[in-house]
Amino acid sequence: MSHDVPKRNWSYPTAIKFGAGRIAELADHARAAGLGRPLLVTDRALAALPITAAALDVLERAGLGRAVFSDVDPNPTEANMQAGIAAYRAGGHDGVICFGGGSALDLGKMIALMAGQRAELSVWDLEDVDDWFTRADADAIAPVVAVPTTAGTGSEVGRAGVLTNAATHRKKIIFHPRLMPAVAICDPELTVGMPPFVTAGTGMDALAHCLEAYCSPHYHPMSQGIALEGMRLVFDNLPVVYREPGNLMARAHMMSAAMMGAVAFQKGLGAIHSLSHPVGAIYGTHHGTTNAVVMPAVLDFNRPAIEERIAAAAAYLGIPGGFDRFRARVVALCEELGIPKGLAAMGVEADRLDELTAMALEDPSCGGNPLPMTAQNTRALFEAAL
Repeated sequence: MSHDVPKRNWSYPTAIKFGAGRIAELADHARAAGLGRPLLVTDRALAALPITAAALDVLERAGLGRAVFSDVDPNPTEANMQAGIAAYRAGGHDGVICFGGGSALDLGKMIALMAGQRAELSVWDLEDVDDWFTRADADAIAPVVAVPTTAGTGSEVGRAGVLTNAATHRKKIIFHPRLMPAVAICDPELTVGMPPFVTAGTGMDALAHCLEAYCSPHYHPMSQGIALEGMRLVFDNLPVVYREPGNLMARAHMMSAAMMGAVAFQKGLGAIHSLSHPVGAIYGTHHGTTNAVVMPAVLDFNRPAIEERIAAAAAYLGIPGGFDRFRARVVALCEELGIPKGLAAMGVEADRLDELTAMALEDPSCGGNPLPMTAQNTRALFEAAL
């Protein structure tokens, strides 16, 4: 079956080694990126699985060791980062292999970013605001190799990571151009063992990235085209991988869609993410699943600004009936994937909506929403999504 998946080498936006079985090349690509003693960063659950042991075997056989750091929360915090930095320094490592889903990829990047920086520089000084990234010593950032085991965030082709401030319960996007992995190894065989709810949630994260980038009012025609085709790949393949976990071709298409979403959202994100980030920070919910829960309400909210654009997308996607049928397709997909119906089903409490609204309005994703977000309409949007 693996021979049906095409093998391609892509250089947009970084070197991407795509195809079934390509994890066998990990040591070669790590060494080419300058890693002689890498630290593999993964999450606790993955650390115990055979796919991780196999990746470590590849490294060990090549003389690169088998050092692992796996103290990674589902929504990584600065405490996770500091523990990872301590492990990195103690092991005398010279680069990071990020292995796993979005949490492991994000935290691995943060370790690579901060392990060599001067002591007085805080990671929060590098939030994705204006040119704050210039505060970092770019030459002190360790090289990164990314190996995704989910198809969702697309962090393997991104220049940022999301970190939760444990004290304030706020998620922050930390950015630096040098955080782009030197190479991403995208092997769909690594995603086959995902539990169904992770397949569903990560897949809906990819859809949210593509949808919000497509609807963003900012000018970026390349991202626009990528976002549109990314949506098609999700609609066509996410139900397949949910029903048939071993369908490698559909898994490959979902890995492509995840990367496309991450490339596309250079154009901007919007209310889906600005609502999802504070909910995830306070309640610890799965990010992609939270995106899916609020997606129908956000479509309704933005309808005056996006109806024609969504109708054009629906035509391309083979969904007759414009905006209404597109929205119905999103709702039907969520139902098929067992996505909770409303934020209340995820534990979100009505008496915290004012707090969540304030946090949503601070989120940088607001800037890419097709309609301006205010305290009044954002609270109403939370109520609609509840």
